[in-house]
Amino acid sequence: MNDIKAVIAKNITDLRLAKGLTQLELAEQLHYSDKAVSKWERGESVPEIATLKAIADLFGVTLDHLVNEHSPEEKRESAPDRKRRFQNRSLVTAMSAVLVWFVALLTFVVLDLLPIEVEIHWLAFVYAVPVTLLLWLVFNSVWFNPRTNFLIISGLVWSTLGAFHISFLLFERNIWKIYLLGIPAQLVIVLWSRIKPIVKNKIQK
Repeated sequence: MNDIKAVIAKNITDLRLAKGLTQLELAEQLHYSDKAVSKWERGESVPEIATLKAIADLFGVTLDHLVNEHSPEEKRESAPDRKRRFQNRSLVTAMSAVLVWFVALLTFVVLDLLPIEVEIHWLAFVYAVPVTLLLWLVFNSVWFNPRTNFLIISGLVWSTLGAFHISFLLFERNIWKIYLLGIPAQLVIVLWSRIKPIVKNKIQK
C-alpha cells in the first residue's frame, strides 16, 4: 500500500478536479489557504481529522474513501455517478422553475375568468420571476456553487421591488421611490460578496 499521505493527496486531487474546483475554491470552502490545499495534494502534509471529515462531506464520500486507494474501475464508475448526480440536481432545479411558471399560468387563467374590474391576472407572471429566483437561490446554496448567490440575490431584490411597483401602478399609485430601497440593499450584497473567509495558514504535519 502506498504511503497514506500520497493516497490522501491523490484522492483529494481527484475529487476536487471531478467537481471542477480550483485549489483556491476548495480552500475557501474549508476555510484554509490555497497553500495548505496545495501541500495536501502534493502529499507534504495531511489534513487533521476534522478537516478530512469536512472534505468527505463536501464531496459526498466517506472518510474511508479518502484514506484508501481506489482501482481504475472504481474511478470509472464514480465519475459517471457524479455526472449523473449533477444532471439530476439540475433537472430538479429546472422542474421546480417550470412548476412555478405552471402555477403562474394557472393563476392567470383562473383570474382571467373572474369578473374583476382591474385586470390583474397577468401579475402572476410578474411575481413568478422573484419566486423562481428564490427557488434558484435555495438549490444553488445546497447543491451548486454558493459563491454566485450574490448575483441571484441581486436579481431577487430588484425583481421583487419591480413587482411591487407594477402592482401599485394598476391602482394608479406610482411608488417609484421604492427602488431607493434597492440601493443600500445592493450595496450590502456587493460588500457581502467581497468578504473573504479567514484562512488557516498552519499546515498539519
